[in-house]
Amino acid sequence: MTGSMSGAPWTAVVVTLFPEMFPGPLGHSLAGRALADGLWRLDTVDIRSHATDRHRTVDDAPFGGGPGMVLRPDVADAALRAARADGRALIYLSPRGRLLDQARVRALGAGPGVTLLCGRFEGIDERVIDAHKLEEISLGDYVLSGGEPAALALIDACVRLLPGVVGSPDTLAEESFEHGLLEYPHYTRPTDWCGRRVPDVLLSGDHARVRAWRRAQSERLTRERRPDLWQRHLDQPAATAATESAASAAHEEDGKDRLP
Repeated sequence: MTGSMSGAPWTAVVVTLFPEMFPGPLGHSLAGRALADGLWRLDTVDIRSHATDRHRTVDDAPFGGGPGMVLRPDVADAALRAARADGRALIYLSPRGRLLDQARVRALGAGPGVTLLCGRFEGIDERVIDAHKLEEISLGDYVLSGGEPAALALIDACVRLLPGVVGSPDTLAEESFEHGLLEYPHYTRPTDWCGRRVPDVLLSGDHARVRAWRRAQSERLTRERRPDLWQRHLDQPAATAATESAASAAHEEDGKDRLP
């Protein structure tokens, strides 16, 4: 059950050294309107406000030596306790975490919300991760200057799935990754642009043919661009039959497009 359906809005609490980065882009477009309408809630906890010395120190040198600094466990712990998870998923955004995918986004969006700890420096003291049983999540195999951009992306991915945020639920059902495939190509007016014509099947008015063509295009793009997703798709029950059917339909359409 989503937070909004249970009486309280879906809530994101961001634990960060830079609370002024929020809502940022989340204050605009679909997420921004939904935030203003009370469909979801955003709170921040300033990590630095939980430092205890007069210099408001939040980091220290790593034991064992090495470059950079590490976020202190006492400061991070105090900030997390102030955030009060209240049943929300407790996540540390980290390049060594599990890769975020649409299935995890759907699960997070269906819950009461998320509490996100944004890392900085060389990372956070491992004892905090263990003590709070933080789930580590990564956006991909690259390194950002901090967890805040990742937090913005994760929140946006979840918010757009909440009831009432996106106008038509059908829009969500046909997106990339919803069925383990990348999304098919899109076309709009004009029909002929710079000598490039919209595929005839999309102008046919035959919904069954259009569905088959789109399925075949999704499979082609996934196979060419994301062989990892393609293999997972093939491993799913009933995937082979659907793929063969779509491939047959696509071959038929290719033949029609070549007719004079």
